Amino acid sequence: GSGDGQGQILQRFPEKDWEDNPFPQGIELFCQPSGWQLFPERNPPTFFVAVLTDINSERHYCACFTFWEAVESPQPQSHPRNGEGEEEEEESSSPVQPAQLFAPKSLVLVSRLDHAEVFRNSLGLIYTIYVDGLSVSLETVIGNLLTCTIPITGGAQ
Repeated sequence: GSGDGQGQILQRFPEKDWEDNPFPQGIELFCQPSGWQLFPERNPPTFFVAVLTDINSERHYCACFTFWEAVESPQPQSHPRNGEGEEEEEESSSPVQPAQLFAPKSLVLVSRLDHAEVFRNSLGLIYTIYVDGLSVSLETVIGNLLTCTIPITGGAQ
């Protein structure tokens, strides 16, 4: 095909909308403003932050970290026949392995706070865990990123 496609949400946290902070509709379109396209080579990861404003004029900072994963081509390609002898005809009728294609995959963090560097580091950590295939559940990683202990002033930590 043309290599164009549509994005889809594979996983999200939280799984259900919070009343005061609904999931942004159409976020998959936002992640790839140029469209979801396959590429013949792996591109380096990219990161950007954009601000979405909701109907109540509240800002939502959307950090998007995109990387490219190898995908299998849907159909093998074959050489056209040139009719010059049996040997060449046998070779040309065998399928050729298609060129490797790469599809974008995005990690998105939506927040009401404007902390681009924290977003970049958090998404980079999730990406590293995913790429390295570490045996830590994504739920545990996200829980640890979202949890912090604030010591009481002058008290025990």
